[in-house]
Amino acid sequence: MTRRPRTLSGPTDHVVVVGAGLAGLSATLHLLGAGRRVTVVERHGQPGGRAGLRELGGYRVDTGPTVLTMPDLVEEAFAAVGERLTDRLELLALHPAYRARFADGTALDVHTDAAAMETEVERFAGAREAVGYRHLRAWLTKLYAVQMRRFIDTNFDSPFALFSTDLARLAALGGFGRLDHRIGRFLSDERLRRVFSFQSLYAGVAPERALAAYAVIAYMDTVAGVYFPRGGMHALPRALADAAADAGATFHYDSPVTRLERTGERVTAVITDHGRIPCDAVVLTPDLPVAHRLLGREPRRPLRLRHSPSAVVLHAGTDRSWPGLAHHNLSFGAAWKQTFRELTRSGTLMSDPSLLITHPTVTDPSLAPPGHHLLYVLAPCPNTDIGPGTQEWRALAPRYRDELLGELDRRGLPGVAAAVEEECLVTPVDWAAEGHAAGTPFAVAHTFSQTGPFRPRNLVRGTVNAVLAGCGTTPGVGVPTVLISGKLAAARVTGPRSGGTGGGPRTAAAPYEKGGTL
Repeated sequence: MTRRPRTLSGPTDHVVVVGAGLAGLSATLHLLGAGRRVTVVERHGQPGGRAGLRELGGYRVDTGPTVLTMPDLVEEAFAAVGERLTDRLELLALHPAYRARFADGTALDVHTDAAAMETEVERFAGAREAVGYRHLRAWLTKLYAVQMRRFIDTNFDSPFALFSTDLARLAALGGFGRLDHRIGRFLSDERLRRVFSFQSLYAGVAPERALAAYAVIAYMDTVAGVYFPRGGMHALPRALADAAADAGATFHYDSPVTRLERTGERVTAVITDHGRIPCDAVVLTPDLPVAHRLLGREPRRPLRLRHSPSAVVLHAGTDRSWPGLAHHNLSFGAAWKQTFRELTRSGTLMSDPSLLITHPTVTDPSLAPPGHHLLYVLAPCPNTDIGPGTQEWRALAPRYRDELLGELDRRGLPGVAAAVEEECLVTPVDWAAEGHAAGTPFAVAHTFSQTGPFRPRNLVRGTVNAVLAGCGTTPGVGVPTVLISGKLAAARVTGPRSGGTGGGPRTAAAPYEKGGTL
């Protein structure tokens, strides 16, 4: 008989959620739907967390993730309070999902429609590879079906919870082999293999070392569909926060949390710069070191946590566009295995970079002044544990910015440096300043020993009413998994629910106690 996952003990009527990022907002909506009163405290002046917004001289810049997949998880969060996604947010399906360009000058449009992608693969690499793609797509779909319910969208109390018939199904699908080898069983063209395995970089593991089970990320990217919210990615947390506020949540922005007040193993109040908020339970969404500092306890692990690579991001508002740019563009260098060694082992900058270039004004021109455009250029780099430290990055950043623009010029964006009108460069220095361990926004790497029940769990030893959410805990990194993380945290408070239907109470959550300032 399967045992139900553990839940918090004692009263949980009023929950304080620390952080209004995607994990915190997801937790808030699921808590409201289960009848809890919720107060959200956020150190910034707006919701979003990593998915923030920055105004640059008339350009509306998304500061965090640019790729949105699995919109059903967004729908589920809205449904928890009786809302519909379509009433709050307009999602635009991207066709193609990506445009991949390779060092040999070839290009491939990545479609999530099966027939369109099979035709494109045949044009690009021949009929045999098209057949291989068809079988790969079927395998990815089966892999997702097995993993989602039992290994991703679930709370683990023990590694023994892994053992089930679904584990046997995952093993039979080859999920415990190596990702690169498994993809290679379907596709022999090395360029195509990159398209279906580059996602492991954001999990912090090279494809040749990653478990094949991580191909589930490729399912989300290449099968389930890629979307963009009208108004930019920040429109997503804004819509979630508005729905939560209408369902009764109280939000306190510009309210950094300074400490948690405790009585024995219970957190009794959250203390911010503005006052004291009593609570029955707390959901903590900051990065793990910040959450552990607030809890006053660093968990003991036999091995030190290993973090994913970081990224340098150049946000640029330009006075022109370039032919052939899709919304999302993958620009692969000639090197591949060497790139991963540099990022995850030697700690050096990519000698032959592979880049993600997002051009959101192709889809939504309103993000820039009329006739102008936005570029978001993401260059993976080592985290500060193994690569340049924050002091080194302060000196390195201007030169690296120039090198990035030079690389873009050589890869089909001639004159890009002269076209830049407004810009913002984000490096590991900035990620570290936001409280992200090892200067990376991608949190703890998804090595085998840091995945599933081995990943830092969302229940905290030493407390009976605190839960973690966010990319550092279960189930992991990425917009879909962070939304699930908030849902799983809520389930630790309320117990599992059969589904998100019907709204929670519309009474306001408790304000600061008398004597505090709102």
